[in-house]
Amino acid sequence: MAGLTKKDNVFYTLLSEQMGKVLTAAEAFENLVKEYDDVEEKIRTMKTLETECDLQSHKVIKQLNNSKRTPFDRGDIFAVTREIDDIVDSLEEIANRFSVFNVKEMRPEVINMTEMITKAVSELNILFMHLSESKKKDFLIKQVIEVNKLENDCDIVYRKALATLFKDEKDPIEIIKWKHLFEQLENAMDSCENVANMIDGVIMKYA
Repeated sequence: MAGLTKKDNVFYTLLSEQMGKVLTAAEAFENLVKEYDDVEEKIRTMKTLETECDLQSHKVIKQLNNSKRTPFDRGDIFAVTREIDDIVDSLEEIANRFSVFNVKEMRPEVINMTEMITKAVSELNILFMHLSESKKKDFLIKQVIEVNKLENDCDIVYRKALATLFKDEKDPIEIIKWKHLFEQLENAMDSCENVANMIDGVIMKYA
């Protein structure tokens, strides 16, 4: 990465800004599930935040197309920005499904998983804020490990949630609805872990 100019390193700023927008969306989603009122308005807010994240992703890709040099592999940059975007896409879809499925009351497992997702996004936000600081390799890897741990914890909650759902719920429609919602939450967390693992690969590649 030697010889890169400030202009070349703009990707660190763009990716950090993108993750910051994802954190705002995750916090808004957490507010939705914890304070399940004014639902339609909060869903509209999620759509607005998802659109903002999309625009930021396009900014990264546009810069990628216009740059001759990048701080790390351009394929990795493209993959990372798309995976970051997937986090918000999953959360926005879940919010939308609350309305489509006419969800009247939030399940505690959703709140638990959401808290873990928000925490994972917060850890990723810290990671991206320091990504350009190559001397902080151990610190960056620590952030990756923390996201991996959160994903493992979330997976346990997800499996227990499905087991409880199929054991206790008698209405097949409710089973279909909540199974889908739990799966989408798991997808959002998986995307968090995918981003962390991609950055782990970048760190190893340029160590």
